[in-house]
Amino acid sequence: MEDVLRVGDGLPDLLGRVAQGDEAAFVTVYEAVSGSVLGLARAVLRDRAQAEEVAQEVLVEVWRTAGRYRRDRGTAMAWVLTMAHRRAVDRVRSAQASADRERRAARLESALPAFDQVSEAVEDRLERERVRHCLAALTELQRQSVALAYYRGLTYREVSDVLSVPLGTVKTRLRDGLLRLRGCLGVSGS
Repeated sequence: MEDVLRVGDGLPDLLGRVAQGDEAAFVTVYEAVSGSVLGLARAVLRDRAQAEEVAQEVLVEVWRTAGRYRRDRGTAMAWVLTMAHRRAVDRVRSAQASADRERRAARLESALPAFDQVSEAVEDRLERERVRHCLAALTELQRQSVALAYYRGLTYREVSDVLSVPLGTVKTRLRDGLLRLRGCLGVSGS
C-alpha cells in the first residue's frame, strides 16, 4: 500500500501532508510528537489531567494549522513543542488569574459587614433617633435630669447638686420624664 508512512519520511514532510488533510500522515505525526508534547505540558503544569488536556488541544491545533509550519523558521518538533509550551503557560496564567480573582473576591467579601451587622446598625440608628425625638418632647428639667442620670451615670443626689434642685424634685422629674419617654417610645410598663 502506497499510503503506508515511514518515520523516515520526516516530520516536515508529514506536516505538509497533514496540511492537505492526510489523516494517515497525522497519525504518524501524532505518534511521533505526542509523548514529547505531554511531557512538556506535565513539566509546566505539574498536573497530569491538565497536561493531558493541553496535549490534546495542541495536537488538534497541529491538525488544524499544519499548513502554517515553515521549515526556514526551525524544526517541526520545535514548532510543535513551542505550541505546547505556549498553551501550557497560558493554562498556568489562566489558573493564576482565576486564583487571584477568587482571593480578591474573598477579601472584598470579608471586608463587607455581614447583613446582620448592617441591619443591627440601622436599627440602632433608628432607635437613637426615636429616643432623641422623645427626649425633645420632655420639659427642660426632665430632659436634663434624664440625661445626667442615664447618659452620664450620675446618682439622683449628684443630679440634684448639678442642677441645684432639691432631691425630691429630681426624683419627681425623672419619674415623670421616664413615664413620658416610655409612652413616646411605646414601651409597656411593668
